[in-house]
Amino acid sequence: MGRPKEFQPDAVVAQAMEAFWTSGYAGTSPADLAEATGVGKGSLYHAFGSKRELFGKALDLYGRGGSELTEAYLDEPGTAKERIRAYLEFLVDTDLDAPVRRGCLAANTALELGGRDPEATEAVRRMTDRTIELLTRRLERGQRDGDVAPEVDARSQALLLMNTIVGLRVMARTHDGPVLHGIIESALAGF
Repeated sequence: MGRPKEFQPDAVVAQAMEAFWTSGYAGTSPADLAEATGVGKGSLYHAFGSKRELFGKALDLYGRGGSELTEAYLDEPGTAKERIRAYLEFLVDTDLDAPVRRGCLAANTALELGGRDPEATEAVRRMTDRTIELLTRRLERGQRDGDVAPEVDARSQALLLMNTIVGLRVMARTHDGPVLHGIIESALAGF
C-alpha cells in the first residue's frame, strides 16, 4: 500500500479559491476541486471536511488577500483621491485583463449565496466592512492632510465607494474599460 500523497494545505486552499472564483460555489464540483488542486477527492474531504468548509477557507484567504491589497494601495504616498483612484483602477484593469472575466469572489458569493448561506453572508460582510473601514481611514487621513474637505462624511463616502467597487466588479464581467473608468471618475467627484 502506497503512502498518501502529501500536499500543502495553504496551496490547496489557494487553488480551490481560484476554482470557486471562476465557477462559483455551485458550479464547482468535487471533481473540479480535485483537478484544480491535484489532490484526490477523498484526501480533500479528509483534510478539509467538506466542499463547504473548503469554500469557507477559500473565502477567508480571499478576504485576507483583499484586505492586504487594499491597505497597500491606500497607504502609498499621494492624496486620498489619487490613492483611491489607483486602487479602483487596479481592480478594474485586473478584472479586464484576466483570461476569464470573473469579477470579485466576494461579490459573486453575495449574489450566489447571500441571504441563503449565513456563513458565506457573514464572510462577505466581514470583507466589505474591512474595506469600508480602510476607505474611511484613508478619507479621514485626507481630511487631516487637507486634501479631503472637512465637511465630507468619511464613513458615508466610504460606503458609497464600497458600493461603487462592488458595482465595478460586477460590471467588469460585461463592460469595457472606458465605461468603468468613467464610473470611477464620477465616484471620485464626491470628495
